[in-house]
Amino acid sequence: MNLNQMELQNLRHLIGSHETAEKKLNFYAEQCNDPQIKQMFQQSAKSASQTRQKLLSFLS
Repeated sequence: MNLNQMELQNLRHLIGSHETAEKKLNFYAEQCNDPQIKQMFQQSAKSASQTRQKLLSFLS
């Protein structure tokens, strides 16, 4: 699959956004005392990580 410059730029932006979200969500999870909220943040971080990995696969 060949990506044009605009698609490549958008893909990189999406990858960066998911990486940032993953880091923030993990940070929020570390700050939580409530186990349910902590788990919610961890699951959301995992989802962001999985999406980032899927987006990265389009670059290979």
